[in-house]
Amino acid sequence: MTADQEDTAPQAFDDSRRLPGPNRWSGCPAVELTALTAAAQDETALSAWAQHVRVLCNALGWPDPQPQVQLHAAAATLAFTAPEDALFTATEVNEWAWERAAAAHGALASEGVAPTQPACDDLAALALHFFGRAERERSRPLARLKAAAAAHGVPVFEDDDTVSLGAGTGSRCWPRAALPLPMDLPWAALHDIPTLLVTGSNGKTTVTRLLAAMAAAAGRVAGCCSTEGVVVAGRTVLAGDYAGPAGARTVQRHPAVQFAVLETARGGILRRGLAVRRADVAVVTNVSADHLGEYGVHAVEDIAHAKLVVARALAGRNAGGTGAFGTLVLNGGDALLMDVAARTPHVRALRGAGRLALFAHDHDHPALHALREAGGSTCGTRAGRLLWTHAGVLNDLGPVTHMPLTVGGAAAYNTLNIAAAVLAAAAAGLPPDAVRHVLVNFGARPQDNPGRLERWAHRGATVLVDYAHNPDGLAQLLGVARALLALPLATPGTAGPAGRLGRTGEAGPPGRLGLLLGQAGNRDDDAIAELARTAAAAAPDRVVLKELPAMLRGRAHGDVPALLLAGLRAAGLAPERIVREDDELAAAQALLAWARTGDVVVLPVHTAAVRQALARQLQAG
Repeated sequence: MTADQEDTAPQAFDDSRRLPGPNRWSGCPAVELTALTAAAQDETALSAWAQHVRVLCNALGWPDPQPQVQLHAAAATLAFTAPEDALFTATEVNEWAWERAAAAHGALASEGVAPTQPACDDLAALALHFFGRAERERSRPLARLKAAAAAHGVPVFEDDDTVSLGAGTGSRCWPRAALPLPMDLPWAALHDIPTLLVTGSNGKTTVTRLLAAMAAAAGRVAGCCSTEGVVVAGRTVLAGDYAGPAGARTVQRHPAVQFAVLETARGGILRRGLAVRRADVAVVTNVSADHLGEYGVHAVEDIAHAKLVVARALAGRNAGGTGAFGTLVLNGGDALLMDVAARTPHVRALRGAGRLALFAHDHDHPALHALREAGGSTCGTRAGRLLWTHAGVLNDLGPVTHMPLTVGGAAAYNTLNIAAAVLAAAAAGLPPDAVRHVLVNFGARPQDNPGRLERWAHRGATVLVDYAHNPDGLAQLLGVARALLALPLATPGTAGPAGRLGRTGEAGPPGRLGLLLGQAGNRDDDAIAELARTAAAAAPDRVVLKELPAMLRGRAHGDVPALLLAGLRAAGLAPERIVREDDELAAAQALLAWARTGDVVVLPVHTAAVRQALARQLQAG
């Protein structure tokens, strides 16, 4: 078979990968693959796969692999736990086990699938083959280092090139090819730092930035990673999407960092597991339908399970996985998230240990009330004031309208983000004065939270720049826009964080709503149509459809704008209200040119360079 034929030949599996960190299957390293062919829906074949895995892992002397199956349309995800120093070998064991199961089913022959692993059932020969591969993969110098680090309670971070011990100011790094002996290490200088994980469908970056600001206000050197980059002490170290393991390792290895806040996105969790095995606090902001159809996630409940993986890092505070529990902060008002959490063993263990904190819009929400009765911490609003209860003591943090991030209370979702950050900061030991300082200052300037509800004045109009990458996020942003349109105009420079920008007393037509609309190509047609319906429901006066050439992700140029246009038209939006610009910056500028006094222009911008160009234009007036 030629190389080209190998590339196009059907396979029995897809996405065979390692999960070095805590993952949706286990708190231990694991491997998983997506099983293909007709055998993927056959219970006999799936049972045979599990049996093959158990028998071969036992022959290799590995611990119980605990094989697990997740069924979904036309495929299945197959996973098992494996030794962390033999994960590459374990992926091949997984592939062999599935190929043999599919061959016995008849799927390989009927679908023309050529095996990638030995087409052999001789257990002795297979054990010898895979044992040799595992021995070549295993690094004894690294194993010695990890054992010594565990004995000293020091975390280890590794990638293909580098191994580091300790975190932040207590970290040291070495090339994998030149590891030191444990006896030569400065163990007294190696230590961990407070580490917080933030995940959820929306609000992750804002909560991450709030926590970094609170740590800075408390005099700590904060390091954080997010979809916007890696930032240390307020300065960008790396720009780009660093909400995965690479960003987390960069923060944990930075020698100046004293306090780490790690945005932890769904993709990184599903592709590699968590980058850290221990955290002091983990936050789940909410869950909603986004990225469905990727990595075995086909329903919002699957997203909730993926997000709650962060709770696995809270089982033990030290590197050995023992000691006090960390604290899990959940959105108590998110019914689906709470339902999945109640059925998740590692979350139930945290609640039983008194390490669960809840936030919601309503401080008197039944879930929050019940947790307070049990002695837990909660945060929510009552009569327009943010209330935080901890250890049975009620703390009034002031009116939410005085917190710039809420835009005078119009951005209710940011009230939730603030409540989540308050609970996480308290659990991490940050002083209340630092928290209060951030609440009344953060969000007053666009640069406090770039790309997240930035608010600008332009030709008498109010401009909102945000990421808003899914229907829930867009609905929340448009809700803010509609609330601002209902406010009276105010003189530029005097409106403060709550008012709509414009000129007091100026006669003219009522304010209009303009919207920039686009989407990455890796959403399915239904998700793109739902985004269009969400946009149309806000009755915008002008929609400019944009193309995202760098985010086509398998679709042809023009496909996504065409789907959005069809969705807007189907939802009843008049065609004369819709225009299209292929370039994202040109599309945003077309809306700015359309705007007049009293309008509100909503710009969900997905490209950092475009957002920066717009910021320069808007700042210049």
